[in-house]
Amino acid sequence: MEAYNALCDEAATEYEGFWACHARELLHWHEPFTSILDESNAPFHKWFEDGRLNASYNCLERNIKIGKGDKSAIIFESDDGVVSRISYSDLLAKVCRFANGLKTLGIKKGDRVVIYMPMSVEGVVAMQACARIGATHSVVFHDFSARSLQERLVDVGTVALITADEQKRGGKVLPLKYIADEALALGVWEAVKHSITYRRTGGNVAWTEGRDRWMGDICAEQPDTCEGEPVSAEHPLFVLYTSGSTGKPKGVQHSTGGYLLWALMTMRWTFDVEPEDTFWCTADLRARAVVTEPGV
Repeated sequence: MEAYNALCDEAATEYEGFWACHARELLHWHEPFTSILDESNAPFHKWFEDGRLNASYNCLERNIKIGKGDKSAIIFESDDGVVSRISYSDLLAKVCRFANGLKTLGIKKGDRVVIYMPMSVEGVVAMQACARIGATHSVVFHDFSARSLQERLVDVGTVALITADEQKRGGKVLPLKYIADEALALGVWEAVKHSITYRRTGGNVAWTEGRDRWMGDICAEQPDTCEGEPVSAEHPLFVLYTSGSTGKPKGVQHSTGGYLLWALMTMRWTFDVEPEDTFWCTADLRARAVVTEPGV
């Protein structure tokens, strides 16, 4: 308790130096920050604004460089009980191939991409690939209706939608591609230039030439290396929408530097994770990011 109180006192009395110290220690910066906190436009404070970093690099290479490349980054159990593991090195290769595929479609830094996918390794790959090229992603819960998806597509201003043919949950099949097509038909087709589908079940789906592409085809023959795009610490990493249960859903924007530091400090202080630990996340895809203490 004494150590905890001392930590709280330090954070309260010298908060700029407190957070700057942890940001420098825990995150990899392509360009170190010199500005810690800008409060000139309250309440829109800016942290570490002139620093540049990449979220995907911090999630993947950071672990590989300390010798954890063969360690499992994700342990995934599908609806049928099949368990698969993917290492940090293999995950990096998958992310780079998809990131390169996204770039061939013209998706770039500053673009927004909506992810409407089932629980899967590929869902994490999609988030990481967007972060790698500097595109802002927004994950929409895979049980949401076509109207709910369409509202978020319009509000966030997306240029691409990543989905799956179907998902399996509780032994039932949900036709995600069909629902995604319904959402696009409600009035966002011209804005959404690309609809990318992960072949999850192999179910039959409708297809629109010129718009629809298989995730596997986009990744095929792409190199498994892709340099992470350095972005400002204030660059939008992702937008997560409120449920809309008390009104119109509101997009909450999370900055790259702030989110990464918060996630790491949460793993350290709230969950007390150690390198030999396995972290079990019971939440849906929106809460997964592979940002943990190094080596966990």
